[in-house]
Amino acid sequence: MQTYKYRAIAQDGTAVNGVVEAYDEFEAVNEIRKTYSVVEYIKPVRKGRRVNIDVNEPLWVSNKTLAITANQFYIMLRAGLTMTRTIQLIADQCDDKLMRRYLRAAAEDVAAGYSLADSLEKNGKKIPAVFIETVRAGEESGTLEHSFQSLEAYYNRANKTKKKVKSALTYPILVLVIAVVVIALIMVVLVPRMTETLTGFGVELPLITRILIAISNFFKNWWYVLLIVIAALVLARYFWGKTEKGKMFFSKLRLKLPILGKIARYNAAAQVANTLSTLLAAGLPMTRALDIVSRVVDLRCVGKELNECIVSVEGGMSLGEALKNSKYLPAMLIEMINVGETSGTLEETLRTIGNFYSDEATTAADAALALMEPMITIVLGVIVGFIVIAIYVPMFSMSSGVGTGL
Repeated sequence: MQTYKYRAIAQDGTAVNGVVEAYDEFEAVNEIRKTYSVVEYIKPVRKGRRVNIDVNEPLWVSNKTLAITANQFYIMLRAGLTMTRTIQLIADQCDDKLMRRYLRAAAEDVAAGYSLADSLEKNGKKIPAVFIETVRAGEESGTLEHSFQSLEAYYNRANKTKKKVKSALTYPILVLVIAVVVIALIMVVLVPRMTETLTGFGVELPLITRILIAISNFFKNWWYVLLIVIAALVLARYFWGKTEKGKMFFSKLRLKLPILGKIARYNAAAQVANTLSTLLAAGLPMTRALDIVSRVVDLRCVGKELNECIVSVEGGMSLGEALKNSKYLPAMLIEMINVGETSGTLEETLRTIGNFYSDEATTAADAALALMEPMITIVLGVIVGFIVIAIYVPMFSMSSGVGTGL
């Protein structure tokens, strides 16, 4: 609900200032006219920055929360509870602070006569378009319970796939971070001390040791430059990655990566198939479903391809035919879409192929982990071996010289 401040004229001619809460300006004017005949001025009140900011508040609504929320809606609506009461109960039980705030605002709007989808679209800035549009389709078609059931299954699948892929890639990333920190400490702290000891003997150091000393001096003297460069690259990635060109560049780059590219492609295929299946099952037309999928898919290059297909589909072309020249989606996905459209079982076919690619993404992540573990071990072994040899060779030379002198 929006708060409006106004100035109106009472029946005795006096000016009255006040505030009123309404869904929009038209409702606000109608509400004021119940008391005052003339409304001279009305303006929405901009909400100031909240003082009691909770730093632990999540930045988005997670797939797990969306799955739980959809399941609760399905159970309570099926039990015969009214929509307003259902929203209030779910809001009171919700652990996610963002979702709880959105649901409480929705309870007020629905009680005032507005739809749940419209309220979530207005208040739920961090709720995915798939959730909102599926709810809207369910409200329009009278199949809201079924829509929530579909959403619960969809977000459960998405949550499980994301967790499996994330857990598979967490270990190698953690090992790399620890290795970089340890090697940096060796180069900045240990090697300079060893260098002082070796140069104190006044012997000529071998090439490998001089290379190690040069690298160590670079890290020791220019570490802040490295930090500045890394920070600049991270900021450039963040801000340019928000632009259309940046999104296209990084999405294409992800697909070209030797190991992670296959995971990204399978994830995109699963996301397209599962999302499209959920939206079509909710009763959305193909063009509207494609528009939503093109906006929510993680890879921008895939989203752009889907968006370009809308015109062809509107002209009467099948989706499989429109996607036949796709550069980024797997050929099997497109072929299965053709099969589903031909047989009239597109929703079920998309759901099946979506589950298949979700499993493939998990399998690819496990295979990537199995491949990266020995690769990381080998790389770290080479680096550590280089450092040990560079330190040991001059010490061996000096000990050999002393032995010869004796």
